[in-house]
Amino acid sequence: MASPLRVLVTGAAGQIGYSLVLQIAKGDVFGKETPIVLVLLDIPPMAAVLEGVQFELTDCALANLTGVEAVTNEKDAFTNIDYAFLVGAMPRKEGMERKDLLAANVRIFKSQGAALAEFAKPTTKVIVVGNPANTNAFICAKYAAGKIPARNFSAMTRLDHNRASAQVAIKSGVTVGNVKNVIIWGNHSSTQFPDVSHAKVNKNGSEVDAVSAVGDSAWLQSGFISVRGVTVQKRGAVIIERRKLSSAMSAAKAACDHIHDWYKGTPAGSFVSMAVPSDGSYGIPEGLIFSFPVTISNGEWKIVQGLELNDFAKEKIAVTTKELLEERDEALAACGESKQ
Repeated sequence: MASPLRVLVTGAAGQIGYSLVLQIAKGDVFGKETPIVLVLLDIPPMAAVLEGVQFELTDCALANLTGVEAVTNEKDAFTNIDYAFLVGAMPRKEGMERKDLLAANVRIFKSQGAALAEFAKPTTKVIVVGNPANTNAFICAKYAAGKIPARNFSAMTRLDHNRASAQVAIKSGVTVGNVKNVIIWGNHSSTQFPDVSHAKVNKNGSEVDAVSAVGDSAWLQSGFISVRGVTVQKRGAVIIERRKLSSAMSAAKAACDHIHDWYKGTPAGSFVSMAVPSDGSYGIPEGLIFSFPVTISNGEWKIVQGLELNDFAKEKIAVTTKELLEERDEALAACGESKQ
């Protein structure tokens, strides 16, 4: 048997963590043939709950799960890991503003970035799930710099990608497996831009553009993006309103999809949405953690180039870019750093 992958999940005693760890353990991410050691991190007051999760994973009797470690300190959590799902963060609650989340979470992700630099492998790959995910990933990468390259840090916009794909499928009268190449541009927030202008739908045995398959351009520029959040932009807020809890199940699935594709690669002719450090593509400031369409091969992502953007798209992308720049500067200030 090959050496097991050490996979860290922070906030593992929480809602998303509880939904996430079984999916990783049973092979949904790295494959059923890949041995895994799961490292579960949470804060000391959650130690007993964390131990309960550890016991449950053991009781699942999964052949490829070679170990489960429940820890409450960063040194034990981050030492020699291969992948990190950074889920643990101050939770978003009904009525909470993103700026409140940002201020509360900067300290957490600054500390975890430093821990990655000190204890993790230089090849470690990181997905940040805790909100505000893009900016938390930016801070984490900054404080891991010198050990782990910035391109090994990403933030999850796959949940938004999945939401958008599902809505296109419903409107087109197909199952979601027949939809590809939806794009989420920008921030994992209500300013994100869900874009279907390059998406394809397999309908009645033929691949057609999503705009034609949907057959409702007005909806694609309004209701699809946001009607009280029922579709994409503010969907998370509506789920909190309905459940009084965040969208843990779908977030965990999306995090698994994100890392699965980073590990296994994307199919030929398909791309997915992933928030990664900008290289200046599409005019986005370099270094900003921004959601782009990407293809992935041999564990390396590449931003899809040359997509045409109309004036509507450019306007939406400008709005989400402005928000991310403001968040970045707020976060840097909270860390005692000067604005870039």
